Amino acid sequence: MPLVKTWQLIAGSTVAGLALSVAAVSAAGPWDSGQRKAERDRAASWGLTGGADHGAGPLPQAAPSAPGVLAGIGSGGLRKAAAPDTAGDPARLAELLRPLLADPALGSVRTASVVDAATGQVLYESGPREPMTPASTIKIATAAAALAALGPEHRIRTTVAAGPEPGRIVLVGGGDPSLTAKKKSPAGSGGSLVALAADTAQALKAAGTDSVALGYDDSLYTGAARHPIGVNANIALVTPLAADEGRPDDSTHGPVDRVEDPAAETARSFAELLKERGIKVTADPVRAKPAPGAPPLAATLSTPVAGLVERMLTNSDNDIAEALARQTALASGQPASFEGAEKAVADRLAALGVDVAGSRFADGSGLSRADRVSSGLLTGLLAKAADPHHPELRPVLTGLPVAGFTGTLRARNAGSSPAAGLVRAKTGTLTGVNSLSGTVVDPSGRLLAFAFLTANAPDAGAAEKGLDKLAAAVAGAPR
Repeated sequence: MPLVKTWQLIAGSTVAGLALSVAAVSAAGPWDSGQRKAERDRAASWGLTGGADHGAGPLPQAAPSAPGVLAGIGSGGLRKAAAPDTAGDPARLAELLRPLLADPALGSVRTASVVDAATGQVLYESGPREPMTPASTIKIATAAAALAALGPEHRIRTTVAAGPEPGRIVLVGGGDPSLTAKKKSPAGSGGSLVALAADTAQALKAAGTDSVALGYDDSLYTGAARHPIGVNANIALVTPLAADEGRPDDSTHGPVDRVEDPAAETARSFAELLKERGIKVTADPVRAKPAPGAPPLAATLSTPVAGLVERMLTNSDNDIAEALARQTALASGQPASFEGAEKAVADRLAALGVDVAGSRFADGSGLSRADRVSSGLLTGLLAKAADPHHPELRPVLTGLPVAGFTGTLRARNAGSSPAAGLVRAKTGTLTGVNSLSGTVVDPSGRLLAFAFLTANAPDAGAAEKGLDKLAAAVAGAPR
């Protein structure tokens, strides 16, 4: 028997009314936006210009860890010739770090932790268990919790399903922060409203329907949608249905004023895409719930959680961070709210064996000054991510910006700096708060994890330079 597409079979049937056509298409299974289950396109999703279907069934298994490659950076003689192996000698490292940490440019409060990521050996510490406002370095915690809860290959679904009454379909938000209304998003691969509209239109036409009313469901999250900092160009409303992070322009990261209601704007964009594909939308989209138990007519999937984590860390993306925190809450049986995410993240990190005493995860992005973590917690998480027994956490390391090359470290320790390309770290900046946490490869090839948290710095630029000197010293680079 020749291979016949599902929509061709449906088109050959006589169907009366949208309610029946929706049932027929749904029974044939969801259109998957051209994405196949065996597809592995994470590499395409990791563009530098810059979760979760919790249905029945087990979470995907973590991919096996690739062999370590970082040791090779320092195994030759070039790095050894460039600088002494200060990290191999804790006393020598302390001699270098103490005066750098005492720099008044760093503010009145500083804490530090440097550990060997492979052995956990403490090489230097100063107040490593003192909770501090971490700013965006808290994204390391958000990333680790999300990967532990969801797995690196997990994808978040945005679906279209039959509405509660005949003649209506509903766009259902699942919390995909990579969802785009553009034909090709410069941020990288992810959920596509364009593909979702094409699949939905094809399914409807195959069932003999060319006119619908459109609803949209953004009820997956609970609690406040507005971040406690209020209206701010650094973050949109936290909603499970938002295309292009609510950005009204072609930007993919960084501050920009957002649309007032991302969910409604996404639904309007979807309606226009349906019209372009020959489906008449009879009225403006309204909030609605899908019919109880209605299977999806079509679905589009986010980039895998691993890709979302890397995009978040590289560009310090606050919208992705808050989405991942809520997906962690959903996967943990907590409400998808700021409060539910706070408990879920803390519980997931504690389950990894990291000491969370005194910590608070008031948000996932670090925009909240109520957040509290210690430098020891951050180095502990980085060491966990390097542990061969936790391959699911590896994107925490691979997503860190590279000094002098990528993301928020592109212009730091750059050019002729001997730390360029060696330091990989997450930055953190709020007014008076500056932090840096990540990894370096020392001259002997060991992977070291470090965290420096500071407060009350008089000048952010000077504080950043002080933090960069500390990271360079850990790398074994001369001052």
